Amino acid sequence: MESAADLSARRAFECRLTADRALESLDEAEAFLHARGLLTRTADCALPSLYEACHEDPYRPGSPGFATWPATKWPWFGQLADRGYLVTAVHRGKNLLVASDVAALLDPICRAEITRMRAADPGWARLLDHLAAAGPSLAEEVRAELRIKRQELTALRAPLERCGAVVSRSVEMTSAGAGPQTRELARWDQVYPGPPADADPGQSFAELLLAGVRAAVIAPERELRRWFSWPWYWTGSLVDDLVGAGRLRRIGAGQVAAG
Repeated sequence: MESAADLSARRAFECRLTADRALESLDEAEAFLHARGLLTRTADCALPSLYEACHEDPYRPGSPGFATWPATKWPWFGQLADRGYLVTAVHRGKNLLVASDVAALLDPICRAEITRMRAADPGWARLLDHLAAAGPSLAEEVRAELRIKRQELTALRAPLERCGAVVSRSVEMTSAGAGPQTRELARWDQVYPGPPADADPGQSFAELLLAGVRAAVIAPERELRRWFSWPWYWTGSLVDDLVGAGRLRRIGAGQVAAG
């Protein structure tokens, strides 16, 4: 059985944490996504990060925000989305790029969130019902059709995106691809159509957590609770239950790995 040192070395290799493992092309980045299952944009936890794996100098050294992104490889995150991979905000509001197997784990949770959030707030219900009737829509179109201000739409969509009920993507407004960008909003069941998965959302959450641990190879146990947006699926015994079932194992110094 691998030790903590063995797992840390495997993590460095598989998550491409060293410069000799830097991603060199968009195709390599796509293969990296398939191998890990899910990627954050920037490094903020043990989950693998696309930009961290690029090992490229920042766009504007010494400046904050977007300027910290890789100088030439920063478009890859959006370009992978253009290849059909979903970008969600279920990583506590931050971008999370997911491959198809992880999207399947998200499906029962996000469909349950549509139902829960529609019942919880009339504003959320109005936006979700509008998208159900109109289909995926540009943010400006939604704002005009619902007759609400930009700030009101932002306040409505942010929690819906964070919980996975709504997914947004950036779109170009000109065919030349050089014009201003806007956001297209869609319900989860519009970007991930097909028959609903016959799975309990709570069990899907446990499987999603396991997928995250496998992607990270080894991770601090205390961090797991902060990976995803649904604390109500977290029970005090969740990790203990997964360890007891042999699906997770605790490694020294408060870390976990797949069982």
